[in-house]
Amino acid sequence: MSLRPRGTRGKCSGAGGWNVPPLTERSPEQGPLEGERRLYPDRPPNPLSSQEPSPYDESEVHHSFHQLIQEQSQWVAQEGLELQQREQEATGSGQQTLRRPEGTQSTATLRILASMPSRTIGRSRGAIISQYYSRTVQLRRRSSRPLLGNLVLSARPSLRLYDLELDPTAREEEEKQSLLVKELQSLAVAQRDHMLRGMPLSLAEKRSLREKSRTPTGKWRGQRGGGGVFSCCGRLRYACVLALHSLGLALLSGLQALTPWRYALKRIGGQFGSSVLSYFLFLKTLLAFNALLLLLLVAFIMGPQVAFLPTLPGPAPVCTGLELLTGAGCFTHTVMFYGHYSNATLNQPCGSPLDGSQCTPRAGGLPYNMPLAYLYTVGAGFFITCITLVYSMAHSFGESYRVGSTSGIHAITVFCSWDYKVTQKRASRLQQDNIRTRLKELLAEWQLRQSPRSVCGRLRQAAALGLAWLLCLGTALGCAVAVHVFSEFLIQSPEAAGQEAALLVLPLVVGLLNLGAPYLCRVLAALEPHDSPVLEVYVAICRNLILKLAILGTLCYHWLGRRVAVLQGQCWEDFVGQELYRFLVMDFVLMLLDTLFGELVWRIISEKKLKRRRKPEFDIARNVLELIYGQTLTWLGVLFSPLLPAVQIIKLLLVFYVKKTSLLANCQAPRQPWLASHMSTVFLTLLCFPAFLGAAVFLCYAVWQVKPSSTCGPFRTLDSMYEASRVWVRYLEAAGPRVSWLPWVHRYLVENTFFVFLVSALLLAVIYLNIQVVRGQRRVICLLKEQISNEGEDKIFLINKLHSIYERKEREERSRVGTTEETAAPPALLTEERGD
Repeated sequence: MSLRPRGTRGKCSGAGGWNVPPLTERSPEQGPLEGERRLYPDRPPNPLSSQEPSPYDESEVHHSFHQLIQEQSQWVAQEGLELQQREQEATGSGQQTLRRPEGTQSTATLRILASMPSRTIGRSRGAIISQYYSRTVQLRRRSSRPLLGNLVLSARPSLRLYDLELDPTAREEEEKQSLLVKELQSLAVAQRDHMLRGMPLSLAEKRSLREKSRTPTGKWRGQRGGGGVFSCCGRLRYACVLALHSLGLALLSGLQALTPWRYALKRIGGQFGSSVLSYFLFLKTLLAFNALLLLLLVAFIMGPQVAFLPTLPGPAPVCTGLELLTGAGCFTHTVMFYGHYSNATLNQPCGSPLDGSQCTPRAGGLPYNMPLAYLYTVGAGFFITCITLVYSMAHSFGESYRVGSTSGIHAITVFCSWDYKVTQKRASRLQQDNIRTRLKELLAEWQLRQSPRSVCGRLRQAAALGLAWLLCLGTALGCAVAVHVFSEFLIQSPEAAGQEAALLVLPLVVGLLNLGAPYLCRVLAALEPHDSPVLEVYVAICRNLILKLAILGTLCYHWLGRRVAVLQGQCWEDFVGQELYRFLVMDFVLMLLDTLFGELVWRIISEKKLKRRRKPEFDIARNVLELIYGQTLTWLGVLFSPLLPAVQIIKLLLVFYVKKTSLLANCQAPRQPWLASHMSTVFLTLLCFPAFLGAAVFLCYAVWQVKPSSTCGPFRTLDSMYEASRVWVRYLEAAGPRVSWLPWVHRYLVENTFFVFLVSALLLAVIYLNIQVVRGQRRVICLLKEQISNEGEDKIFLINKLHSIYERKEREERSRVGTTEETAAPPALLTEERGD
């Protein structure tokens, strides 16, 4: 059988395109190969070939692969002879040949099937060796080693040209594995690990190859000839690298273990499904947003102010403990609230001017102006939060809608969801729960699609939904009116303003309304006939969102409209910051009470008194809107209380542990499982547009339109907070030519509204383009799936044609044999008649 390369470079439709190195001519000085030693044992060995082939001696390695191809081709030739003998035997015994049952295929068809790429990928280790050998040759050519110009640059034929069809024996497997180990030993550690990770082998085989490639026969042989000092230093360096790598992995795993969602999220997703898990993932996202905002505020506002503490006008007030709820008292004169911050230049000490003006900076200097830092740090924090929020929303949208269709998702979940790297019982149990819950959600979604509602049912559903919406809108309007009336009552009763405990009345009333109104909406939702639990959750979210927006809109008017007018001559910014702090604390306290009495007590009553095993379900809509409500309060109060994001972080961590404990102990999984594939995108959208956009409008109005207090804060002598930037620009213009570019930046990038509109247009364009890209990806995925289906049908058609052709040939052969027997039958009959 000829093994010469046919044509130019061979291609293969398998994985990676297997290319075999060129079969170059071997010089007589290089000695025989391993296969030649077995064929000619009496030939004396060449002293140059007694050493093992160097990984950079390409001719030696090429002949090694040539030997593998020869052996595989010999096996193919033997198999072909056996197949021909079987066909001749089957043809010779034509009268005994029975028709094969329908569905079986001929020998030639089976041989064609066996040579398909899907049948040979992964069975030939020689193919794996050649694939990774070609990769290492490319890596060597990229390095600084000299080029091997003496080699013949012939085309590399593909292994597919030699019909590798048979499984190798154990001995040949070991030889090929040894070749692969030698090839791996010639590489660096990083390249070796990268190649092992990409090999289509099992984990046990990869571990075995890694251990064998670390033996001293490979990498350290070249260093042994140069002396023991270099080998010892190299081993020491390698051990230090491994120790540092292990230490880094240990530290990384330790940091992951400190996060509160490492194991709990897997457990929640396995027991309660993706719908409940989306709430905790959203809480994790809010933690990241607040940590990013707090980092900026601490670095540029609170840190410089703590370094240059101003002198208090009087003795410090005594803390009574009630300040943890009200935020007043001894908390007023701290960096937690707006009034504590100075309007002077921090790194240039000077006496406070009598007219309240700022200190004049030195010529050519750039002092740290606290009003400017306060204003632009809050603005930069909001801008970075906006960019991060838009990116998160676009990324979540791409993750949720990237799949073109859900056909075949059940089979993928059943056969491809298990992670074979999992070895611990605890982790395997969690993975089983995840797969089981995922299948329940997929089947529930499929059943909802299969059961459409009739026309009369749709009319009744529309009437019930309309009535429920009217009642919910009336409830939201009534709550807003109640908040407005009660806030006006508090303004008109000055005797209650002097009592510190009376400050908690308005937050308590608003918290009770936020707690009771969603239960009324939940009762109305129980009377509505919804098509799916997903639609029920979305409707509940919209109703609760309208309620929260109505209450927050009334409170914003109360703070920036009525309170500013009433508190003339006082520090109204401190009052607004303390009020937002009280709302945030009261929201957390009422959440704890709701968790205690709404979930724990109800479970105890249901199990002890009612003798039922039914537990309450986790209300996703109400809990998610509580998170959005608390985050909106935090964004509203950043300008008046820079430490409010730290309070929100502490609150979110406590909420995580409380909700997780209550969920696992007091709640049950949804009775109707449903797939929450788009819930994270919906939550981020609600957080971006109603919550963040509303808070940004509130703060912009406070910065540009409302006059600051004249007794406290960094903007005490200005007509508006934004006036601080204009004042500082005038100081910069007089400071010298070295900072003349800053006024230009302020004039054309900050004051110019075109830049703001341009940034807004760019953000909207990014969102739109991301949506269009995802839609295009879905369309391409659908086309690729259709193309794969058509190619499969083409293969089935060709195989059926081949099968029919071989069947027709066999029928013609049988008919020819039968005709021959019929022509030979009459003489036998005449002989029998004569014998009678």
